[in-house]
Amino acid sequence: MTTSSKNADDVTFPPGERGELLRALAEQRELLLITVRGPTDAQAARRTTASELTLGGIVKHMARGEQVWRHILVERDGELPDGMLDMEQYRMAEGESLPELLNRYAAAARELDAAVTGLRGADSMDATVPLPRTPWSPPETVHWPVRRILLHLIRETAQHAGHADIVREALDGANSTAQR
Repeated sequence: MTTSSKNADDVTFPPGERGELLRALAEQRELLLITVRGPTDAQAARRTTASELTLGGIVKHMARGEQVWRHILVERDGELPDGMLDMEQYRMAEGESLPELLNRYAAAARELDAAVTGLRGADSMDATVPLPRTPWSPPETVHWPVRRILLHLIRETAQHAGHADIVREALDGANSTAQR
């Protein structure tokens, strides 16, 4: 069984549940990447709806999200990762390019996949990881199993791929379904 963030037939993932969840995540990443294929940097930075979201901002946020969740999975210290609450992660800054943001996203995806693939023994899908305390967290430390973290990433990626599809369609009429 194979998958990657660029093409669902490029990279081999581990067998079983871990591989299936990584494959599902890669498929959602691929939909986002299809949607952001082709726009210029100026288009990627442009708002096209009432939302503040832009194509570049979505890609930047997804890269940061994968970096943050990799840190949470690997460090398991319950500490807030750098940049997790930085609102600038949602904006394509002056001077940033879409190819640069896409490279950042690809690197973050590879690192997260490697971290999940490398989990062994006590680091099974059932192993729990302390989540960092955020302003919206309950007072006690919350622990999630690795499985739930992957399911969260799949949901988050699918949600933002949908946002990107709407932003892109308002930009130039393109959408992921038509570009597949």
